[in-house]
Amino acid sequence: MIENSFDKGPEGWCSYDYHWSIVAGGPNIFVLATWQESGGIDDSGHIWADQSRWSTDTPETPTSILPLLVYRNWSGLDPIDLREAEVSVYLRGDGLQLDGAKCYFWVHSVHCRWHFDGSPLTIAAGAWSPEPNRFTLANDESMWRMSWSRDPANPLPLDEVLASAESYGFSFVGFGQEPRGRFSIDEFEIKTAGA
Repeated sequence: MIENSFDKGPEGWCSYDYHWSIVAGGPNIFVLATWQESGGIDDSGHIWADQSRWSTDTPETPTSILPLLVYRNWSGLDPIDLREAEVSVYLRGDGLQLDGAKCYFWVHSVHCRWHFDGSPLTIAAGAWSPEPNRFTLANDESMWRMSWSRDPANPLPLDEVLASAESYGFSFVGFGQEPRGRFSIDEFEIKTAGA
């Protein structure tokens, strides 16, 4: 079981700023999410990011924004098997202008990313929804879209990526202009199939 309550901090969650990675000519740029100790579910802590911390990841097909994500090795954790795992999370947007984008959950392993586009997520506007988004990470490629592979001629199949997920998070896909505004999450949980 993975639980990120965000009661004491951002727990390693970041945004990805692809633009500055290219401009600076250096490594990937990850910007730590802002943590607030109140204002979340039942006035608990929560995290958020906005357009000042993310930019369009143009190598993704279609182009994507990765507004909030976490790599397990940042906390000294090994990859995890997410096949048929159950996910629960509260999502909130404040002044969030998606310009046609949808929000998806994604997983990443060994230089290959798959977005769970068979299950678009609901972002509550200006307040937390009474119920979280809940979904099961079906091990079924018809419900996913591979958006990036370091080796496009030999991408990893979904089963392998889910079986050894190194990273996961949320994406905005399908926008005309880069989304703007605040994107917040709280009470993120993953229950693995073996748990």
